[in-house]
Amino acid sequence: MKKLTYILFSAILIFGACGEDSPVVEVSEVQYDPSPYELSYGHLPDPELPQDNPLTQQGVELGRMLFYEPMLSRDNSQSCASCHNQLDAFTDTLQFSIGVENLPGKRQAMSVFNMAWHSNDFFWDGRAELLRDQAILPIQDPLEMNETLENVISKLSSENMYRDQFKRAFSDGEITVDNMALALEQFMLSIVSYDSKYDRYLNGEATLTGSEERGRQLYFTEYNPFFPELSGADCAHCHGGLNFENDLYMNNGLDTDDEFVDMGRAMVTMRPEDDARFKVPSLRNIELTPPYMHDGRFQTLEEVIDHYNEGIKESSTVDPAILNTKMTGLFLTEEDKTDLINFLKTLTDHSLLTNENYSTPF
Repeated sequence: MKKLTYILFSAILIFGACGEDSPVVEVSEVQYDPSPYELSYGHLPDPELPQDNPLTQQGVELGRMLFYEPMLSRDNSQSCASCHNQLDAFTDTLQFSIGVENLPGKRQAMSVFNMAWHSNDFFWDGRAELLRDQAILPIQDPLEMNETLENVISKLSSENMYRDQFKRAFSDGEITVDNMALALEQFMLSIVSYDSKYDRYLNGEATLTGSEERGRQLYFTEYNPFFPELSGADCAHCHGGLNFENDLYMNNGLDTDDEFVDMGRAMVTMRPEDDARFKVPSLRNIELTPPYMHDGRFQTLEEVIDHYNEGIKESSTVDPAILNTKMTGLFLTEEDKTDLINFLKTLTDHSLLTNENYSTPF
């Protein structure tokens, strides 16, 4: 009886609201909103953002939605964030990410932050010239999301949420592959890491410990085979600048020619001089992003440092500056290694891991 009374009461309210004196509620049409997105990047140099895809609030928001959207995968189970986890500095701590077909990828997932400061294409081998090109390739990769772009557009078009957001983000309001790629590019360009302890140290807001300072000096001091007591770890040769990379593709002495399994950059350029050369990644947040190297062969930073200290292998394409250290090694003591790792940990930006602007919107 109570249920019947509630239904009758609800009906009275509904039909009563249709009287002549009831206000008319107008539903406003969704409009394109080009309001610019204000990119925060601290003391990093001004980035070169794409002129044909300016960051807007609605474009970045659409990109964020798509980054966390599992409908981009064949079985609606995986999103970009599945292999680029915010808590892991937007990478995957598995050696090789597992795709929707339960198959492993071929290379370790690269971190997605400070993309606006990368000027030498994307992926380990640089096969994507622009970030928008990179954005849609994992969707189609059989080892990753294994979906067709046509199906993705169909799925997105069936959702009112996306029909509205594409209208807000783009002047044509269309749900297309190009607009999807541009939105993902905008969101990934908005992910910036600039608030580590080392950044605060540079700004005079933090003090390094004795071990961290010794590690900093080792990091930035060049290798000196003639005066071992003055020799450093020479890390900045490849990982320099405020983004701790050099926009190059290099062979860092992991294998001999006979041991090459992945030909890296040469698979794109088809030039033998690029055999086993890979994109030099940023060392920001390196503490959070194991395993290391393009194939994830090293599980710890200790292993990485041991490789450079005493494990360099000669090959036809190894970088000369790296090969130059092979005969003597870097002269690093156990204390040196500890200090160097402690400095590398000052590059961790904990705010990146909790910034709600980069988190799932769902």
